[in-house]
Amino acid sequence: MKVLVAVKRVIDYNVKARVKADHSDVDLANVKMAINPFCEIAVEEAVRLKEKGVATEIVVVSIGDKSCQEQIRTALALGADRGIQIEADLRLDSLNVAKLLAKVVEQEQPGLVILGKQAIDSDNNQTGQMLAALTGMPQATFASELVVEGQQAKVTREVDGGLQTLAINLPAVVTTDLRLNEPRYASLPNIMKAKKKPLDVLTPEQLGVAIKVHTKQLKVEPPAERKGGIKVGSVAELVDKLKNEAKVLS
Repeated sequence: MKVLVAVKRVIDYNVKARVKADHSDVDLANVKMAINPFCEIAVEEAVRLKEKGVATEIVVVSIGDKSCQEQIRTALALGADRGIQIEADLRLDSLNVAKLLAKVVEQEQPGLVILGKQAIDSDNNQTGQMLAALTGMPQATFASELVVEGQQAKVTREVDGGLQTLAINLPAVVTTDLRLNEPRYASLPNIMKAKKKPLDVLTPEQLGVAIKVHTKQLKVEPPAERKGGIKVGSVAELVDKLKNEAKVLS
């Protein structure tokens, strides 16, 4: 079974993001970039399926300019077999991404598509669902456990009320949650091997997808700074401030 995994280049989650002076966007100058953490979990799950003998090939796809090849190579070092870069310089919304991925699915015919449930930059949580709709494939989102048995996959997913287990027919789309696994580190020998693994570059035109702008980013604001706390001398003073200043007690 071939597994297709989508990965996204984002600011490393350990880095504090800065907003440009004109508030037009996030400042990416001299900022460390990495694979979106949820996408990294997706790569790890595909590699584990291959180690179990369930998957025979792992194909990693990313959309962006040439810089996203760094994240593809990282995924190859983690155990993927080959990579695909879809060249796009524009800021793409979820629908454009889903349309491009749908064409890759059509070409590659994978038995399973795994994506992170969301990207930590846009936090849209839309692409996996849109991809399933465009391809007509069953979907299971927020997976905390994945078991593939024959032509079916059993997915335990996290919902508001607890855990829900779904049985879906393959091929299918699965999006990963944090508790699915803990990604491994790439070893130096595998990093060197990844440089020789095949990486194809495609364009939206080659895939027959016309990129349309559906959303417009108006402004980016940093989160409000948290105000410092104060110390109170007694319980009575605390109650008074909660009642009269914070207005949380009546």
